[in-house]
Parts: sequence; structure tokens; C-alpha cells
Amino acid sequence: MSRVLFILKRREDYSAETHSHIGLSTGLYNSANFMNIMLRENGVESNLEVAIDNNCIDRLVNKHKPTHVIIEALWVVPTKFAVLCKLHPNVKWIIRLHSEMPFMAGEGMAMDWLGDYSGFKNLIIGVNAPRMLRETKMYLQHRNQWTDAEADARVIYMPNFYPQEYKTKKFDKTKEYIDIGCFGAIRPLKNHLLQAFGAMEFAEKLGKKMRFHVNAGRIEMQGQPAINNLKGFFQQISSHGHQLVNHQWTPREQFLELCAEMDIGLQVSFSETFNIVGADLISQGVPLVGSSEIPWKVTAFAADPTNSQDIAAKLLSTYNWPQVNVKANQWSLTQYTSKTAKIWTKYFK
Repeated sequence: MSRVLFILKRREDYSAETHSHIGLSTGLYNSANFMNIMLRENGVESNLEVAIDNNCIDRLVNKHKPTHVIIEALWVVPTKFAVLCKLHPNVKWIIRLHSEMPFMAGEGMAMDWLGDYSGFKNLIIGVNAPRMLRETKMYLQHRNQWTDAEADARVIYMPNFYPQEYKTKKFDKTKEYIDIGCFGAIRPLKNHLLQAFGAMEFAEKLGKKMRFHVNAGRIEMQGQPAINNLKGFFQQISSHGHQLVNHQWTPREQFLELCAEMDIGLQVSFSETFNIVGADLISQGVPLVGSSEIPWKVTAFAADPTNSQDIAAKLLSTYNWPQVNVKANQWSLTQYTSKTAKIWTKYFK
């Protein structure tokens, strides 16, 4: 039987005075924790640890004695595995990627590191999206002259899981404001600004004022111009009564409470492999307009991330049929995550 250990890196902005021992609650941590709990519930021994840096890994492996160590995202320098593989020759190491290639292009060392990782025989690349799986296999097969069978063994599909715990919510059309939740770290590919245009057009078709909710505590991957333009947009149109509401980053329990206060969620981004924020909104009974990039999306409520008019149209459709949106998205998310549980359990059992 496999013994799995997930290891994440603690965020650089961790502060013991304001944050819990895991650092800030992030999508990466939540994703790994969902997997950890799911494996345990399916009879696989699993643990999760948060490391300060590379030098913690050996101690954590000695503590848990795993058969498989899953390193979440790209943070361990490849040369570290020259040491770790000798210290723990029976451990299978899995570097799990959480991004599609357009997003990965913003990680300056990604291609070099993936190529270097593939030189270690006990190291596997785990990928959570089918397109990225194909591209990573193609890249590393060219780099290493692998056969198809070798590529299939060394680059594996490890999709995201999400707990199937859903709430219902009554949709209130009598409010003066309509609250739109466009949460997540501010990055260019998250497309906040165009979504704000679509939300404004939608609200004005209803004759309502709009509150556009973000949590801009995390500005990542050259996201500062994006938040600056978002702030500038709402300042310039303030006379129309529309507002930008910025929330601080919070632990997941508090974030779910915030999600539940929204009327509609927006996640019309350019690149996604899963979209935990969208799943959080749907789990609270809040209807969602996403993009076709979300793998569990419902096509009827998916908007074009380059077209604010289409975003407004999908918001209007959601406003008219909120419960249809919620039920359809919850059903689709359940189908996706049920398959995930089977894939992971089969691999580790």
C-alpha cells in the first residue's frame, strides 16, 4: 500500500503574527488538502506538510516514511534531487503542476526545471490538465528520447479534487445593488478588467448599481497594472454608483462566508486548469459565469473572455435562471471530481 506525503512551500509573505502555521490560505494549499483528505477517505495513508524551503524536505520524509512524495508546484531546485534521491532511493517523487502552458510561460525557469527534473529516474511529473499533460509529455519525450511507454510512466494525469458539499441560496432580485464576486489573485490572465466592463453593462441593463468584489491582497505575475486599471476604471465611473469592493485574503472558512454573500460569481479567465474559486462560489449556492477554460463548466453559462458583451449576456442569462445555473454547475463539478477520486485511488492503491 502506498504512503503519500504532500509537501508545499510556505508563502514568502508569511508572518507568525497574522497567519496560521500554513501561511496564507491559498488555492494551492486547499487543492493539496482536498487530495489529502480524499485519499484518506479512500483508504490510502496520506499526510500533508508545509515546508519553509528545500532544506526541510529530508526531515519531513524521515518523519512520515512515505512511498510517494508529491511536491506541489515548482519550487524545489532540480539539483536538490541529486541529494534527495540518494538519501531516499525507494521514494517516488512527483512534481505536480497546476498551470496550463500560457500561465506557465510566466514562470521564467519552468522549461529548464522540467527538463532537469526529467533526468532523475525516480521523479515523475504530475499534471492536472489534459492539454498540459500532452504538451509536457511531448516536450520531455523530445528532451529525453523516451518511448511512448516511458513518457506515459513519467508524465501522469493528476486532476484536481473538490469536496462535494453544496449549499442552496435564495436569489434576491429586489436589492438596489447587485453583488458580483470576481475573486482570486490579481494576475493578467485572470482578466478582471474586462469582466468589470461586462458586469457594468449587465447591471445597467437591469437598472441596478453594481458592486464588483475582489480580494486584491495578492498581486502576482505582473498583476500591478491590472489592479491599477481596475481601480482607475471604478474611480472614473463612480458617478454612476458602481463600486469596487476590495476584501482582504482570509482563511477558507471566512472566504466561503464571503462567497455566500454574492449574487453571481465571475471567473471568465484566459487560462485555468480547475478554478477552485469558482467551485467555492458554486458550493455556496451562488451561480457562476466562467470561461470555457474551466473543465467542469456548464457551456450554456460560459462566456468569451475576450468579449465583454458576451460576459454581460451570460450574466443576464444567469440572473434570469440562477437555480438552473447552480444545479447544473454543481452536477457538473460532482461528475468531474468523482472521476478524479477514481484516478487517484487507482494510482495509489
